[in-house]
Amino acid sequence: QVQLVESGGGLVQPGGSLRLSCIVSGSIFSSNAMGWYRQAPGKQRELVAAITRGGRTNYADSVKGRFAVSRDNTKNTVALQMNSLKPEDTAVYYCNAHSYLTGWALYDDWGQGTQVTVSS
Repeated sequence: QVQLVESGGGLVQPGGSLRLSCIVSGSIFSSNAMGWYRQAPGKQRELVAAITRGGRTNYADSVKGRFAVSRDNTKNTVALQMNSLKPEDTAVYYCNAHSYLTGWALYDDWGQGTQVTVSS
């Protein structure tokens, strides 16, 4: 069973920071790369950042230099540090296991996500 629980979202002013966290069921976390995805109103869900089991990362062009993904293999958690936030970062953020083969989420089951709103 896939268990993904995201937290840490909120309302922040432009230029501010937030740190998102996702707790992942053990078997999924230890076996897979992980990704953060987001879906803005009226838009398709998109990949924001991904991290391999070994810690190699990659980012969407729109967040490079501002976001940083990390994972704690002892706690089965993956985090997304978001700095210099922009209004266009407003979205619901989700985590999921990530497939570098397809470039997309490995599982169809998603958590509830966490809302990030960037507004003055």
